[in-house]
Amino acid sequence: MSLITEEQVVLDLTGADRHEATRLLGERLVASGRCTDLDTFIADVRKREETMATGLPGGIGIPHARSTAITEPSLVFGRSANGIDWGAKDGPATLIFLIAAPEGGGDAHMQMLPKLARALMKKDFKAALAAATTEAEVVRIVSAEVELDQPVAAPAEGRMAHAAEVGAGLATGTAAAETAPLADAPRSLNLVGVTSCPTGIAHTYMAAEGLENAAKAAGHTMKVETQGSAGSKPLTAAEIAAADAVIFAHDLPVKDAGRFAGKPTVDVGVKKGISEAPALVAQAEALAAEWRNDPSKAAAAAAAAGGASGGSLVSKVEEGAGLGTRIRQWLMTGVSYMIPFVAAGGILIALSFMLSQVALGEEGPIEIVKYNLTSTDQYNIAQNFSVTSLTSWAALLFVIGAASFGFLVPILSGFIAFAIADRPGLVPGIVGGSVAATMGAGFLGGLVTGILGGLVARWVSNWKVAKGVRGIMPVVVIPLLSSFISIGLFITVLGRPIKALTDALNSWLTGMSGASAIILGIILGAMMGFDLGGPVNKVAYAFATTGLAAAGAATDAPQLKIMAAVMAAGMVAPLAMALATSVRPKLFSEPERENGKAAWLLGASFISEGAIPFAAVDPVRVISSSVVGSAVTGALVMLFGSTLRAPHGGIWVLPLIGNFLLFLLALVAGVLVMATIVVALKSRDTHLAEVDATATV
Repeated sequence: MSLITEEQVVLDLTGADRHEATRLLGERLVASGRCTDLDTFIADVRKREETMATGLPGGIGIPHARSTAITEPSLVFGRSANGIDWGAKDGPATLIFLIAAPEGGGDAHMQMLPKLARALMKKDFKAALAAATTEAEVVRIVSAEVELDQPVAAPAEGRMAHAAEVGAGLATGTAAAETAPLADAPRSLNLVGVTSCPTGIAHTYMAAEGLENAAKAAGHTMKVETQGSAGSKPLTAAEIAAADAVIFAHDLPVKDAGRFAGKPTVDVGVKKGISEAPALVAQAEALAAEWRNDPSKAAAAAAAAGGASGGSLVSKVEEGAGLGTRIRQWLMTGVSYMIPFVAAGGILIALSFMLSQVALGEEGPIEIVKYNLTSTDQYNIAQNFSVTSLTSWAALLFVIGAASFGFLVPILSGFIAFAIADRPGLVPGIVGGSVAATMGAGFLGGLVTGILGGLVARWVSNWKVAKGVRGIMPVVVIPLLSSFISIGLFITVLGRPIKALTDALNSWLTGMSGASAIILGIILGAMMGFDLGGPVNKVAYAFATTGLAAAGAATDAPQLKIMAAVMAAGMVAPLAMALATSVRPKLFSEPERENGKAAWLLGASFISEGAIPFAAVDPVRVISSSVVGSAVTGALVMLFGSTLRAPHGGIWVLPLIGNFLLFLLALVAGVLVMATIVVALKSRDTHLAEVDATATV
């Protein structure tokens, strides 16, 4: 099968832009009988170009597509004297290869791309094409380097796009060493990965999906271990042993990272797992090829790891990060471990109150609070539990939920200290948090004891001591001294002023009504809509979840209203973008319309990150609209007095929301406001662009 003929060579390619030049090249396929519908094929090529420009460094362009209009794998070569902008950063392309493959034609396209990329590494190949004087000479030069092997099974859709991205490095000599093995022997790899984020809710699972989809598109198999707040199913030893490469996309260190010793590893933050998954898979491919060619790398990595495996408790604090970044990461580590306690305790208490109202009427929640394991026999469910009594079940749920809530401050404090000092920080952190809770210092006290306990534990851990003492340092000396110093300082000096500050904050929240409540709702809503799961969003979310502990057993506490406002506001952006892409699809690209379909479920589930793909493409219009719409929802929820004990769940915890109809009304209002603003801004700019184009003509 001949990929290129003389009829498929253009030595003097012209065109106002790459799209016009592509059409001229495509016409040669029509003339040779290999393209049955030029418009369909060109549309497929442009769709690929919209995903990522196909210009490569070194003056190369490789537009390509799989299309139903192509009858057999083909190459068309064009040479431009002046160069045509093909999207490469280093300048226009002078050598252009149009790669065309049938929609169901196996992996011929995947064979072409690596071989062509390998050829383009050779200066002699490019020089020969630049100097060729006849079409026959070009055919001879190309055919000598690029020919198809025997047909093999078709890989997953999208492999061609991925290979083109990998090929970008092959066009330059500096990148040749990194990617040459991939061009030499493209093959299916076994990849494994781990994803995690500070709260373990959205980014963790979105990154896992992104990596798995990118690996599938590249023709590989991949299994990802999600280390989220819901726990994880660890990769098996056999799966890790069989892996060609590993991808870590995490904001918390990988649990038991020693399992992966001796494997080529790509290590990035969790957001790159969402936004740059294909590039990470390409990097893993290159590393796997490099390690295959140099087995000493695996041995060296395994030796460096020393066979050690980390513990299952982890935190991620970036080395060399600024003080502000490290403090945020310390706090987010504490929040990430606290969230499961908030979720369990909040939902159990909410269910308890629901059952108590059915059993005892409006006074049910007040009556249920009297039930605990240490009170009088009348209210001791350990002695008087009845399987047939709805009140007993409500009391049981409340006792368990309240116990879970009782751990919020100690766990928050303990794992902040853990993030600072690793395991030595757990004892002063957890004990200090318990003392803070006992003193009534609340979550502010937990923040202080966590930071103080962690810093003191790290300081003591760094002491230079005699060999005979080293063995008892982590078991006796560090926990003893760090607890005594940090907790003693808190009790005698810091505890009372922090308790006074906590009391003042609670008094302010309790007395909050009218305009002040609405303003707080606006601020929290705007924060939730600003960076869609980023640091600002997480600060508002952490404020709401940590405040749940102060709500106690009250059914109308302001902290419960704050939690409702934060969750509703966090649902606005993805739902609004889903609505906007539905009512005005022409304002959005095809990938955005597809993302819009997924955003319905993500938004309904309180996953603000569902709007990130839209904000990445059009940050100004999307984020400004999101801030306004989310602020509207936050304000209305506070005005309506909706309440919520569950820290997550979206519509799936609707029965647990107080005044849920008004909650839904506030949510709908914010979604409509944001969608309207987005559509208006995009429509205006589209109209202005059309006017400018008309004026130019």
